Amino acid sequence: MDTKTSLQSVIKEVADANGLPNEHYIDQKTFDEEKVKVLFKNWSGIGFGKDVADIGDVKPIDFLGIPLLIVRDKDGSIGVFQNTCRHRGMILVSEAKNITGAIRCPYHSWCYALNGDLRSTPHVGGPGHNIHESINQSELGLIQVRSFVWKDIIFVNIDGTAPEFEIANAHLLERWKEFDQPMRHGGSASSFELEVQSNWKLAVENYCESYHLPWIHPGLNSYSRLEDHYNIEQRGLYSGQGSLVYQQVTDDKGTKFSNFENLSDKWKEGSEYVALFPNVLLGIHKDHFVAVVLEPISFENTIELVELYYVADTDDENKKDLRKKNSNLWKVIFEEDIFVVEGMQKGRHGVLFDGGRFSPVMDGPTHNFHHWIATYIEQGRQL
Repeated sequence: MDTKTSLQSVIKEVADANGLPNEHYIDQKTFDEEKVKVLFKNWSGIGFGKDVADIGDVKPIDFLGIPLLIVRDKDGSIGVFQNTCRHRGMILVSEAKNITGAIRCPYHSWCYALNGDLRSTPHVGGPGHNIHESINQSELGLIQVRSFVWKDIIFVNIDGTAPEFEIANAHLLERWKEFDQPMRHGGSASSFELEVQSNWKLAVENYCESYHLPWIHPGLNSYSRLEDHYNIEQRGLYSGQGSLVYQQVTDDKGTKFSNFENLSDKWKEGSEYVALFPNVLLGIHKDHFVAVVLEPISFENTIELVELYYVADTDDENKKDLRKKNSNLWKVIFEEDIFVVEGMQKGRHGVLFDGGRFSPVMDGPTHNFHHWIATYIEQGRQL
């Protein structure tokens, strides 16, 4: 199959377009191409600030083969570095922990501050000589990766070429500016992860459309019907769906979560669910926020990291059970989608499948995502 020709068929208007061809789901070379031209070139999610909550907290992760280290610095800021010593390339940190002193390489004990600066090089000039004229410590700090934290989600731009995060995502930040309010993570019961045997893009595609609700989510569809939803399509930025009938979770006593303050009437019964390209899924409601980072493990394996955030209020301790109930409801919804994304992944091995067609009415958000991927791949091939 001529992939370039196929991608031209993706970059058409929705009524005439085909979806991305099979290679983009089942081929290692295409996965590697997307890694560089899509995931490394844009602001990709890698984790959450709540996982490095305290000064000195560090968390190593592997992002598409790159060892990274998330660090909470002394000033409270979060930095992301290559988890690689500048001496002989040794991995610095192998597990999440709190560091009260320096980040010390376990090989030759080169030490780094939480901000990445190289602080000491024991015996580098021979026994008892900790400096050497050829080793300029100011030039050998940890390699910092461009990062930005928004709503506790940690984003990185690996190749350093994307516009500033607040510029690249200005449209969504403006759309949801009413929610620029303090919120906090709901605790251990508000965090879960799922492993799906699927390409990461299929999780994005499934999340951003409401077309499947009547058949895949009967519980949700019982009060939030297909006709109660609308498409969200911002070409080249994000896709999703909105609901006009958001229903708050309550316990047996009718207790509800506190609402964010001074919201417009749109949010009294409304909610929105957006896939922020490339790999972050978001849901905003008047009383809580859900964030999902999709971690591509391979072209047929993805980890979904799901976190829930709430308004911080004085009655927080009495809502633990309510938060757990809400988390369980979300988990059910995501679990209901597993057989769908895994089924589509298996279907992509059908060698005669041409990428599929879109409903011009219902599939606009999904086509918008395909269009975005295809555009970046085509642009990358022209360089």
